[in-house]
Amino acid sequence: MDSQIDISDKSMSPYQKLMVAICFILNFNDGIDVLLVSFCGPEIIKLWGLSKSEMGYIFSAGLAGMTLGCFLIAPLADSIGRRKVFLYSIAMISFGMFGVGLINDYGYMLFFRFITGLGIGGILPTMTATAAEFSNKKYRDFNVGLVQAGWPIGAIITGLLCAHFIPIYGWQVTFFVAGCISLFMFCLVFFFLTDSLEFMLNTPNKTNLTKVNKLLGHLQLTPIKELPTAPILKDKTGVKILFSTYYKSNTIKIWIAAFFGFMTLYTLMSWVPNIAKESGMAFEMATYVGIVLNIGAAAGSASVGAFGRKYGMRQTVLTFMIVAFIVMQLYAWLIPTTLMVFILVLFIGYFVQGGFYGIWPTLSRLYTSKIRTTGVGYTVGIGRLGAVLGPWLFGFLSDKGCGMQTLFIIFSLPLLIMGVAIWSLDSKELKN
Repeated sequence: MDSQIDISDKSMSPYQKLMVAICFILNFNDGIDVLLVSFCGPEIIKLWGLSKSEMGYIFSAGLAGMTLGCFLIAPLADSIGRRKVFLYSIAMISFGMFGVGLINDYGYMLFFRFITGLGIGGILPTMTATAAEFSNKKYRDFNVGLVQAGWPIGAIITGLLCAHFIPIYGWQVTFFVAGCISLFMFCLVFFFLTDSLEFMLNTPNKTNLTKVNKLLGHLQLTPIKELPTAPILKDKTGVKILFSTYYKSNTIKIWIAAFFGFMTLYTLMSWVPNIAKESGMAFEMATYVGIVLNIGAAAGSASVGAFGRKYGMRQTVLTFMIVAFIVMQLYAWLIPTTLMVFILVLFIGYFVQGGFYGIWPTLSRLYTSKIRTTGVGYTVGIGRLGAVLGPWLFGFLSDKGCGMQTLFIIFSLPLLIMGVAIWSLDSKELKN
């Protein structure tokens, strides 16, 4: 920890566990949002008569918003605080969700998807930083990985509800319900979540002593009479610090990992239900394929931090990516039965998404709390560029007649690039 008050070697208090749990719940938003538009994709295409490229723009509009949110909103958490960024971001998500639920126009759809993406772009890096800062050293990697499991669990719940309610009530109702869920999360943050001890001690002001002592009480620690002197970080604002001599090499490597990892991850999440439906499955069955993908992702996300803690995060991510590449090849070359589709998709979720989520505990170690949301935010922003490109490129190549076998081979290659990039990181903070 950067301050003189260190909680890294102490047992986690109930309040710390609550903060991690809130971050876990907040990650539902990303899972609900991305998978909601994915599950609704076949119905939107049918209702509005869209091409796959036009549907790809809808996927990419939200992802473009997420990219800008990571660049413009998330880094603010290192200056104005984690809690404020959460509140602003969730307000945008709610606005965007309700907007999609109320409109029936392609142009407005792109606008509201972009606004929703801005909010989600602000949440994800801030959530990763908050979970890391409220965790002790023993459980930090596990907790950061566990928080990411909120994404696929939110997606699983979304899939189950979509499979049941979309055929009855239509797809727009699901966005209205998602907006209500976002409002609930806003209330959760407003009434319960605080900035972390690390953040407050490293950004001291006149009001922080009272806040720090209140938080120390929640953490079952002794109050202090004055704030410790925060260390001065030269060139502490903006992206410049990420390219200082100490961080430059690792920043470039982890940006490469994020770009290519996001490219394949979001392509699969966006198109898997549509691929299953086009293979002849009924809407409900195709939706269940998407659910199975996220069951695997939830298991992989929850376990990657634990494996990383035991065997090293760099080695763990590389191993996950190699196995993910092999599973993608099996999906491409085999002629699977329905049962085999479900099994392969389960393993794709576990190793592709679970392995990718190893990037979050890696980032939480790589960057200190003073620049953590800036470091995570810019990394995720670069990654979102890949996420914007991937779903659109998949739809474009599909429209041009590229077969599913070739597409799966093409989109498996970025996984190897990500694995090697993470493995090549060099930092004493990444050593067990």
